[in-house]
Amino acid sequence: MTVVEERPTAAAEPPPRRPNRAWALLRNSWRQLTSMRTALVLLFLLAVAAIPGSVLPQRAVNVENVAGYFRDHPELAPILDRLGGFDVYASPWFASIYLLLFTSLVGCVVPRLLDHFRALRTVPPDAPRRLERLPQHAAAEPRPDDPAATAATVAASLRRRRFRTVVRERPDGTWTVSAEKGLLKETGNLLFHFALLAVLIGVGFGHWYGWHGNRLLVQGTDLGFCNSLTQYDESSLGPRLDAADLPFFCLRLTDFHASYQSNGQPKSFGADADVQTEHDGAWRPVEFTVNHPLRLPQANVHLLGHGYAPILRYTDRFGQQQTKIVPFLPRDQMLTSEGVAQFPDVNIDPKTNKRDEDLQVAFEGVFLPTVDPKGGAASVFPAERDPALFLTAYRGNLGVDAGLPGSVYALDRGQLANGQLKQVSGERPQRLTVGQSWTLDDGTKLEFLGTRQFATLAVRYDPTQPLVLGGAVLGLLGLMLSLSGHRRRVWFRVTPPAGSEPGAGGSLMEAGGLPRTDYPGFQEEFEQVVAAARGAGVRDERTP
Repeated sequence: MTVVEERPTAAAEPPPRRPNRAWALLRNSWRQLTSMRTALVLLFLLAVAAIPGSVLPQRAVNVENVAGYFRDHPELAPILDRLGGFDVYASPWFASIYLLLFTSLVGCVVPRLLDHFRALRTVPPDAPRRLERLPQHAAAEPRPDDPAATAATVAASLRRRRFRTVVRERPDGTWTVSAEKGLLKETGNLLFHFALLAVLIGVGFGHWYGWHGNRLLVQGTDLGFCNSLTQYDESSLGPRLDAADLPFFCLRLTDFHASYQSNGQPKSFGADADVQTEHDGAWRPVEFTVNHPLRLPQANVHLLGHGYAPILRYTDRFGQQQTKIVPFLPRDQMLTSEGVAQFPDVNIDPKTNKRDEDLQVAFEGVFLPTVDPKGGAASVFPAERDPALFLTAYRGNLGVDAGLPGSVYALDRGQLANGQLKQVSGERPQRLTVGQSWTLDDGTKLEFLGTRQFATLAVRYDPTQPLVLGGAVLGLLGLMLSLSGHRRRVWFRVTPPAGSEPGAGGSLMEAGGLPRTDYPGFQEEFEQVVAAARGAGVRDERTP
């Protein structure tokens, strides 16, 4: 009978666990996002995304230039506006790049910082077994001192060169000296990245807790303004602020002085003003220029530009007079300026004290500081050498009573299109010089009394400006350390002479070197280090 022996079957191995695809995708995405390559790509994208902010006018800086761009490019401007071209730094696509870069830097730099701390606390490793295989090698040479004394002399020479040095003794009587230098390279690299993080944090918190406002301020003590949102032409508050958080100050422009080169290019701009920083406080005179803003508590007043505001006096058909100082906005470097003077509250019947809305008057035209003697339509010099106004008169309903927002620097073209506002002057604009008057067809009169200068001001406050400045300075310092530092290691092995008895004296010294980064000058430095170590031993031998 045949006996069949049954062998116990091995327990079946469990099937391999399937990795969680969602977790694997998140992990790999995080690793990719926090890599240095991704951080550099995002930094490049942030620089590219900031280009439109320097090429296109921004509403946060000068809303007048944005309006001029809309006039010059009526088809392209609305498309750019929908894409955020005139509010680049507040657009969602710029914020997404900004936040991704911040996340990438944090995830990349923090682990490197921990590794760098461990590297600073770790002593240089022991010498490798085969020093001759290193990129730099110095063959063994006899030394007069015993191995311990030679190793101590070499270590002292390396420390004088600011190497981190460790001396070790082996059981066979061999001494090794391990030295390392160049950790400041990684320190500078980390300092640069943390400084970049500080700049990003400063920009973010500055947007939250900062504010700005733009104001066109005409010269005159009767035309000042106080720091209130309602008195700015354009303003913006950070998400963490409201109108009650604005500091108090009042400002009035007393004088504006500008100088130009012979070709009309500006040489200098300066503004004289009076400022009041306390309620019912005294006014004090101040002066500021383009590159030297007026610094107030929690606010800086920057001078952006200037222009002219003609002074016009209109006498209506009932003999009532109104005088307006109307800023005309420059359209070129020679300050050829466009504007409109609107008189909606004229021609009021004194008997009924009622106003006929169809008898409102407006004058639209161009102001030339220096008229072209050849008859050109633009000014030939920005200073007032031969000023003149070229105006066209309109009468009818200006549309200012409809309650709809509109520009004070241009007529409502809708009123012209629907016929409620009509031109009443001739085809050619009327020229007026200072002191001249113009009588219209209904007996009303317009007088050009003169001009006042105005300044375009940007009032800003950024509480994190010192943080951003400090981050920029530390970033440059870290970049210099990173570019100038080179990490390298040097080893010396000191052994007793072959076949010598213990305590007989003398030793053999061998050296090797390894650059941890690309360092073309390492060979020369290694030779100098070895020569200094050998020379130190010779000097010690000759020292009595």
